[in-house]
Amino acid sequence: MKVLGIETSCDECAAAVVEDGRKVLSNVVATQIPFHAPYNGVVPEIASRKHTEWIYAVVKEALDRAGLAQKDIDAVAATNRPGLLGSLLVGLSFAKAFAWARNIPLIAVDHMLAHLYAPRLAHDAPPYPFLGLLVSGGHSIICRADSFDQITVLGTTIDDAAGEAFDKVAKHYGFGYPGGAVIDRMAQSGDSDAFRFPLPNLHKGEHRYDVSYSGLKTAVINQLALFARKRRGAEEAASANSSASAVPSWTSACDIAASFQKTAVDILLRALFNAAEDTGLSTIVAGGGVAANSYLRARLAERNDLRCVFPPLEFCGDNGAMIAGIGYHYLSRGERSPLSVAPLARVMGFKKKYP
Repeated sequence: MKVLGIETSCDECAAAVVEDGRKVLSNVVATQIPFHAPYNGVVPEIASRKHTEWIYAVVKEALDRAGLAQKDIDAVAATNRPGLLGSLLVGLSFAKAFAWARNIPLIAVDHMLAHLYAPRLAHDAPPYPFLGLLVSGGHSIICRADSFDQITVLGTTIDDAAGEAFDKVAKHYGFGYPGGAVIDRMAQSGDSDAFRFPLPNLHKGEHRYDVSYSGLKTAVINQLALFARKRRGAEEAASANSSASAVPSWTSACDIAASFQKTAVDILLRALFNAAEDTGLSTIVAGGGVAANSYLRARLAERNDLRCVFPPLEFCGDNGAMIAGIGYHYLSRGERSPLSVAPLARVMGFKKKYP
């Protein structure tokens, strides 16, 4: 069965064709980064307009790369939640029209579940149950997965998502956009022990599996003001004493990036390792844009007692292949979505907390 997958939940206009849930025949992602970079973040109105301009061409390219015509597609899967409503509307509406015109099934997909499915496009499927780590610009979720569409949320963020914290720190320091990729690259040349930023006090009780990034973000941002005060003091001392040594360089941008990244990932891993210890689950499946982070991957690779499965880098961010792949399993179960299905901005329907 060949499924066309369409993903437009945020700023990536993506389409793919996947056969029988595993074989990726094509995967096309049109990025909007240049249009949002001047604002250091996604502008919803720009995102939805670009999706409207690009969606037809992106789907056509996905079909062309797969060597297929419209008549060769057996079903359409599209993201309907969570995400930016305007962006979701474009992809979902296109998918509805495509399905109606060809008289083929439509499947509406939760793209957080699709992120958890993404590693299966390149790896042997790990047996259920396992721990899921879903980390992106909008979400930070630690969960127990009992099937491809049944997860129990163990922990989540109580304020900012991990990817959001990366973007905001990068914006404040002028590192560039998107913040996650820029900070990861800068951290390669920095000293991760240059600064000791605080960990939130969420390691016990009801928040044992939760994460928080507002305190870390504030501490990193305030560090810039501290640098400025120290440098002014050093410059004043140097001007008052002509024999004083040169004004020292208090830090480098790469040290800030590396120290922030280390703490941000350690916050995630503390909650994740708590969940692994308490549930006894030794397989971890990661998904979402932050799953591409090199430090996160390296730290998890150090744990010989845990099996950690990551998607290839091309499937970490939003993409149509993961939508088509998981859509196949709904179809195999005989499920269909009505043409009246609506987009939803938020995550819905997940069970909360592990008993």
